[in-house]
Amino acid sequence: MKKNVEKVLNDIRPHLQADGGDIELVEVDEGKGVVKVRLKGACASCPMSQVTLGEGVARALKDKVKGVKDVVAI
Repeated sequence: MKKNVEKVLNDIRPHLQADGGDIELVEVDEGKGVVKVRLKGACASCPMSQVTLGEGVARALKDKVKGVKDVVAI
């Protein structure tokens, strides 16, 4: 599961980097289906970061990685 999460994040990363941000994988809890990430750079302080997380990152992970139930930014 972790390898698949990393692959999806690597697909998303160029879009975030284009706006001066980035994303870091912190933890994958396969038992609970929870992925923890850290938004970095411009994404860390952007007022739209929750939209980016929920509508972009979480949706992509849930759609493309079996077992992902929630994505949390820390």
